[in-house]
Amino acid sequence: MPGPTLDPIATDTALPAKADVVIVGGGIIGVSTALFLAERGIDVVLCEKGMPGAEQSSRNWGWVRVMGRDEREIPLAIEALKIWDTLDARVGGETGFRRSGILYISENERDVANRDAWLAMAKPYGVDSRQLGADATAAAMPGAALRYDGALFTPSDGRAEPQKAVPAIVAGARRAGARIFTGCAVRGVERTGGRISAVVTEKGRIETSTVVVAGGAWSRLLLKSLGIRLPQLKVRNTVLRTGPASGGPEGAGATATYAYRKRLDGGYTIADGAANLHAIVPDSFAFFRDFQPARKAEGEAVQVGLSAQSWNELFEIGAVPLDRPGAFERHRVLDPNPDSRRALHALDAAAKAFPFLREAKVQQIWAGLIDVTPDAVPVISAAEGVPGLIIATGFSGHGFGIGPGAGHLVADLVTGDKPVVDPTPFRLSRFLDGTPIAIAPPV
Repeated sequence: MPGPTLDPIATDTALPAKADVVIVGGGIIGVSTALFLAERGIDVVLCEKGMPGAEQSSRNWGWVRVMGRDEREIPLAIEALKIWDTLDARVGGETGFRRSGILYISENERDVANRDAWLAMAKPYGVDSRQLGADATAAAMPGAALRYDGALFTPSDGRAEPQKAVPAIVAGARRAGARIFTGCAVRGVERTGGRISAVVTEKGRIETSTVVVAGGAWSRLLLKSLGIRLPQLKVRNTVLRTGPASGGPEGAGATATYAYRKRLDGGYTIADGAANLHAIVPDSFAFFRDFQPARKAEGEAVQVGLSAQSWNELFEIGAVPLDRPGAFERHRVLDPNPDSRRALHALDAAAKAFPFLREAKVQQIWAGLIDVTPDAVPVISAAEGVPGLIIATGFSGHGFGIGPGAGHLVADLVTGDKPVVDPTPFRLSRFLDGTPIAIAPPV
């Protein structure tokens, strides 16, 4: 089943022989990095095997939030929101960003207690989140027929359009001088004297001293060819969108059984945060111990099973010579089959809360594969032992909202400028040096 349709994207055609920086991957992290580097006068090339934004960057919920994040992500999420405020003007396009507020809706005392705990942790960062009582929650959910115990509410959080944001950023990055190539898989990276010296693409070789791997669900496979152990797995989540529906909230919110977000086209994006599938693949066994703490913490939120992906990845274990096509060219766009039953169940639950949704037409159901790390915090890090290699991956379902901030931080690491936030919490070495894996408590 095809994924959502993106706004038209213009890209480049003449592959250069050399560049200062080559970015692998055209999701929101990669294109945001290209934008910030180009604005600093860096000669940057981005190579995308399919189409920019066609995988998880256009398939997510469209939330832009600080609320509910792991404490390690909060400073970067705050910086990302600042960038979102100016992004449309910066790129000369429409990303759909609006500061419309987000609710974590409480259905019992345990929910309230979890959100009190997060609020106490986050307050030193200056967030404007607050707990609402039942009456204030009802006022924040126009059109709702159900009454809830309360909600954690962050009015400064917002929403944006996943199908618009990456195309808009690509256009802005190209105007700033970045070159963006589609249908251009990077097969591998060459090193000379231990340092990065070139990337080999299906369209030719590009000499470079710096490579940024922002390949999302594909990052693990590319880094494996460089001898880098990145504990990262894939999780499928399904999303539904409706046609226009009036009378409901302008922002976003979630309960244990459904999540909603108002869309720029007047419809709603609906999903179930607990309807996630991890398909068993060879890496499931390779990283079994790394992900044990996460499995215990997630409970039933992530189901484990077999899918077509399980079979496909059996043939992607071995290395492929750089003069031959490999997995990156066989699978231009990851387009997993959605769990339509769970998506429609989420819509039914949402319609019980918001009766106006009963008349809304289902326009499309799709799924995406989320790149997850053992602690659900991204890797934004130089690769120790491979000078010139920067990794930006494993955003664990949080990448869309934090993407512009992550792009800023990656550009800082590339250029040596003062980092917009401390990158230490995002270092790759935390998974390699015996640091205990820390899982954020439920919110």
